[in-house]
Amino acid sequence: MIVLGIETSCDETAAAVVADDRRILSNVVLSQLDAHRPYGGVVPEVAARAHLAHLTPIIRRALDEAHVGFDELSAVAATGGPGLIGGVMVGVMTAKAIALVRGLPFLAVNHLEAHALTARLTDGIAFPYLQLLVSGGHCQLLVVEGVGRYRRIGTTIDDAVGEAFDKVAKLLGLGYPGGPLVERAASNGDPTRFDLPRPMIGRPGCDFSFSGLKTAVRRHVDALPSGPLRRRDVDDLAAAFQAAAGDVLADRTRNAISLFASDHGKGGALVVAGGVAANLSLRGRLTDVAAAAGMDFLAPPIALCTDNAAMVAWAGIERLRLGLVDDLDFAPRPRWPLDPAAAPAIGAGVKA
Repeated sequence: MIVLGIETSCDETAAAVVADDRRILSNVVLSQLDAHRPYGGVVPEVAARAHLAHLTPIIRRALDEAHVGFDELSAVAATGGPGLIGGVMVGVMTAKAIALVRGLPFLAVNHLEAHALTARLTDGIAFPYLQLLVSGGHCQLLVVEGVGRYRRIGTTIDDAVGEAFDKVAKLLGLGYPGGPLVERAASNGDPTRFDLPRPMIGRPGCDFSFSGLKTAVRRHVDALPSGPLRRRDVDDLAAAFQAAAGDVLADRTRNAISLFASDHGKGGALVVAGGVAANLSLRGRLTDVAAAAGMDFLAPPIALCTDNAAMVAWAGIERLRLGLVDDLDFAPRPRWPLDPAAAPAIGAGVKA
C-alpha cells in the first residue's frame, strides 16, 4: 500500500509518498517563511496563493523522488482541516482531482490526527498512549486510543504555547518564526534573572494557560530602559520565558500521566508532537517527566515535528486500512476537533 500525502494547512506546501511498511519514500516541504517574514506572521491570502502556485510541482517532485507513478498509488490523502481555510481548500481540491482522474480513494485527514499518529510511523508504537500536542495553534493532552479515537484531557484556555513563543519573539524584536529564534536566544540567557509566573501550576486538571505569561514578558520589556533592547536583556527574557513555559508543560503533563495511569496502568509512552516539539529544551524537560513516571518518551525527528506531508500520508494509510475513505463532496474544515465530545475548557476560546 502506497499513499500520496498533501499538506497545505498553514505556511508549508508539502507532498510525500509513504508505504504501509513505514517507509517514507519521499517527503518534500516548501517553506513560505520568506514570503511571510516581512509581515511578522502568516498572512492567509499570501499562504493560499503560494500553495496554489507551488503544490503541483511539489507533488511531481515527491513522486519523482519516490520513483512512484500515479498508477502505483493506493490512495491520495490531504489535510482536510483544521487550518487556514484557503490553503486547506487548495490541498483538498488538488487531492480530489487526482483521486477522480486516477480512480483512487480520497482520504481527508485531520491535521491534528496526523501529528498524533506520527509516532506510529516513526516508532511503530501500539495504542493506547498519552499525547502532548504542542504547536502554534494548539496545545492539547490526549489519550490516543486508536485511529479516530481520541480523548482530550487537557487543552489551553487561551493561547497555544507555540503562539506564545511567536508573540514573545515579536516583543523581543527577534522576528519570525518565533519558536526557533526564542530557543536560540534562550540558550545564551539567564533564566533566573526575570521572575515570570507559571500559570495553572499546582491546580487540579490538565488545562494550560499562556496568555498571562506572555503579558508578564511584555511588562518586563516595558520596564526596561527605553530604546532598543540590549542583547543580554533579550537573551535573559527569552530564557526566563522558555523555562516558565517548560514548567507549565511539565506540571500539566504530570497530571495527565496520573490520569492515564489510573485508566491504563503505569508505564506506556508519552508522545510529544507538533512544531513546538522541535524545541530541544522542552524535549529535555518532558523526557525527565516521562522517565520519573516510568514511561517511555517519544518525539518524532525534528523534520517530522513541523508540518509535513509524510504524517498526512501515514494517517491516510491508517484510515485506509480501516476502510475510512471519504466522499469527494467532503468540505474542508477550518475547525475540526479530535474529540468533539470533550467538554469546553473554562475560558476556552478558539484554540481547543
